[in-house]
Amino acid sequence: MLEFPQDYKVAARAETEGNVILKAEDLPQLVTAPCAGSDGTGDQWSPETLLVAAVMDGFILGFRSIANTAEFDWHALSCLALGTLDRVDKVNRFTHIRIEATLTVPAGSDNNLAQRLMEKAAAACVIANSGTAETHLERTVHEGPGPEEQTQWTHRWPRRSEAWTNGSRNTASLLRWAP
Repeated sequence: MLEFPQDYKVAARAETEGNVILKAEDLPQLVTAPCAGSDGTGDQWSPETLLVAAVMDGFILGFRSIANTAEFDWHALSCLALGTLDRVDKVNRFTHIRIEATLTVPAGSDNNLAQRLMEKAAAACVIANSGTAETHLERTVHEGPGPEEQTQWTHRWPRRSEAWTNGSRNTASLLRWAP
């Protein structure tokens, strides 16, 4: 059982121009910069992309833990996330984060249980629960080969012209394991 409260310490350093360096004890440093929408070049992690990634990562790690506790067998969980930054009451903030999760399970698995475990992981995500953005999970479960039969991870991010519109863009075809 976790003990609370827990503290997480991170250090940062920046100069008048250039990247920000983030460090935490016993972890590799992380380089960040403004996002492309804030005069950045878009070639480094930004606070915005880190936040969306943290919600998705929290969901995946939560699912792994919940599935392990439930003794549920699965092969892979792949996700794409879209965070929507908007201006609300004169404040810029994330209003929505949508996660499209595709769970690959062994043949004959209980798909209803898989769906419930993913929903439970989304509801338990500490990062999503710490913000004000509405989080929506789209779940897909399919039977497929195990990791030993998969050799390469591939993904294709949508171009700006293919951007999600009102949450209706289905990105399942953008990410898959390729033999």
